[in-house]
Amino acid sequence: MSLCHGLTGGIGSGKSTVAQLFADLGARIVDTDLISHQLTQPNGAAIAPIGKAFGALFINGEGALDRTKMRELIFADVEAKRRLEAILHPLILAQTEAAATSPSDAPYTLVIVPLLFESSRYRDWLNTVIVVDCSEQQQIERTTQRSGLKETDVRAIMSQQMKREKRLQLADEIIRNEGDISDLRAQVEKLHSRLIRL
Repeated sequence: MSLCHGLTGGIGSGKSTVAQLFADLGARIVDTDLISHQLTQPNGAAIAPIGKAFGALFINGEGALDRTKMRELIFADVEAKRRLEAILHPLILAQTEAAATSPSDAPYTLVIVPLLFESSRYRDWLNTVIVVDCSEQQQIERTTQRSGLKETDVRAIMSQQMKREKRLQLADEIIRNEGDISDLRAQVEKLHSRLIRL
């Protein structure tokens, strides 16, 4: 089995871009956000328990999670957030571990976990944790441009994530995403060379 490494960073830091650069070099990518979306699509494994716990109001007409309504609820209600996490997190972890440990010709597997340090579920089976970092202002600008969220919404999300300084302290490796794509690619290539030697 190839080694598994974690990739994390705050919202808007550029995790997806960095992951694509690693994928271009041959790494296998397992994205917990993608798994979470699949679980909450029509007929996803999380839909029935979410409907039971929160009511049909939070399932849209297509049978998927109504993400906007759920986001509004969990920002306003800490207990609701805990209930949702109790449903989703074990399902996400099980599917992530299954995907990351299945046979592969890739030199290693990169597991993208936005809240890796906030969760105790991943650190003990990941060999290295890579943090993608940029300034908080860049996080806000990138996220508002990409998602259409207002700055206040982005700041609310950031407030629920680990502080940047603490994330950097816990990192095994850091990729700085404050320059252009060629600078980012050079950092990824350098780190890739180290990871394939592990």
